[in-house]
Amino acid sequence: MNLQFINAADLIGHWINGHADAGAGTRVGEVFNPAEGRVARQVSLATRADVDRAVAAARAAFADWGSAAPQRRARVLFKFRDLVDKYSTDIAKLLSAEHGKTLPDALGEVQRGLEVIEFACGIPQLLKGQHSHGIGGGIDHWSQRMPLGVAAGITPFNFPFMVPMWMAPMALACGNTFILKPSERDPSPSLFAAELLREAGLPAGAFNVIQGDKEAVDALLEHPDVAAVSFVGSTPIAKYIQAHGIAHGKRVQALGGAKNHMVVMPDADLDGAADALIGAAYGSAGERCMAISVAVAVGSCADELVARVLERARKLKVGAGDAANVEMGPLVTGVHRDKVAGYIAAGVQEGAKLVLDGRQGLKGELAQGFFINPTLFDNVTPAMSIYRDEIFGPVLCVVRVPTFAAAVELINRNSFANGVACFTRDGGTAQAFIQKIEVGMVGINVPIPVPMAWHSFGGWKASLFGDHHIYGEEGVRFYTRYKAIMQRWPGSESKGPEFVMPVNK
Repeated sequence: MNLQFINAADLIGHWINGHADAGAGTRVGEVFNPAEGRVARQVSLATRADVDRAVAAARAAFADWGSAAPQRRARVLFKFRDLVDKYSTDIAKLLSAEHGKTLPDALGEVQRGLEVIEFACGIPQLLKGQHSHGIGGGIDHWSQRMPLGVAAGITPFNFPFMVPMWMAPMALACGNTFILKPSERDPSPSLFAAELLREAGLPAGAFNVIQGDKEAVDALLEHPDVAAVSFVGSTPIAKYIQAHGIAHGKRVQALGGAKNHMVVMPDADLDGAADALIGAAYGSAGERCMAISVAVAVGSCADELVARVLERARKLKVGAGDAANVEMGPLVTGVHRDKVAGYIAAGVQEGAKLVLDGRQGLKGELAQGFFINPTLFDNVTPAMSIYRDEIFGPVLCVVRVPTFAAAVELINRNSFANGVACFTRDGGTAQAFIQKIEVGMVGINVPIPVPMAWHSFGGWKASLFGDHHIYGEEGVRFYTRYKAIMQRWPGSESKGPEFVMPVNK
């Protein structure tokens, strides 16, 4: 089959009503090759008219797709699952080319997205309601979950395939039609997904892709025919999405930023903890909402922990994501690289100890691309910007605390509450940590506690706005609404008016 977006055109457009669409606007954005530090393609930025056309296509497709039997929708998703698996390497290459992450990391992203598709294939079971016979006066009662209509997803640059898969398969399986607004920094994987959905048999208009910036976002939030909006991104934008969406009558699910901590107890396996920190802090160049950006060293273990992390960080192989044996790729844009470098400078000015400076050693291809080497700070305090802010880069901060209680208090004071980890050999410490910590996702000797597809993902506090976590059964609840039905078949004789609520006597 002819899959256009394996090698996307110089000008990347939209996907509306089952086919590629150039859009009506003249504004474009730049899509970089971050490893080379150059513009690789341009992307069309949607107008409100483009969004209107996408919504109209989705609204028209909903009539048939929303009324289709759940097993029919599941069959389309089964085919989509097989196609994603078949083309996983091609998708990973797109991810690496536009985001910069390594190919093994990109393949891992595809796999996690694939797992949500597989979960969505079980939608006939997930949509089952409940039934009660004879609740009173010959009345039966049952419930069912109904699709909302047109749903929209607004997704970030750091996981341009996985996060859309958190949303679209669940929304489609539940009977909704869907409009995806991916990040304009890495737009091609979403179009590739659109092509695969078409090949899987999804009706035209049921899945649409709108490229764009704030104009497209606002158009989706304000459109009267969009029933629900899912978002993953920074906390300021998540707050805006929730407030603006609710003001226009939308159901909103908005996942925000993070400042994830990993507590290392004196009894922990320090080699294991150091290995975990290297992967969790520097994997994907720190551009993960679940990255560990703060190591909380408790008591006497701090010096040893810092030494072991430093030893490993110095050996990390940094380079283009598609190069052999590379462990960390570039940041997504030059602007973001400069922002991360600014935070490193601020940390030094604020008095943190710069153990390893990622601004150094950038020679050859590393100097040309959007690279920052692994960076390690020690003696960081909560007053410093490198502790307070989500840097979203390969910068690990070590905070020293005297006790377990002080570690818990530090984390619970933080406004972010996405993910957290604790490394210890003591079961009592682990149990206390699980119960006392005020964070949405917790790992015990697991640095990145991302739930599998049949559970749900999301943080607390400033890391989540809205009532529902994403994917899993929470995703089913978000993309459906509850309908309660009461039914009675009358006999041949009328009993006259009834003025009492039905009761079971």
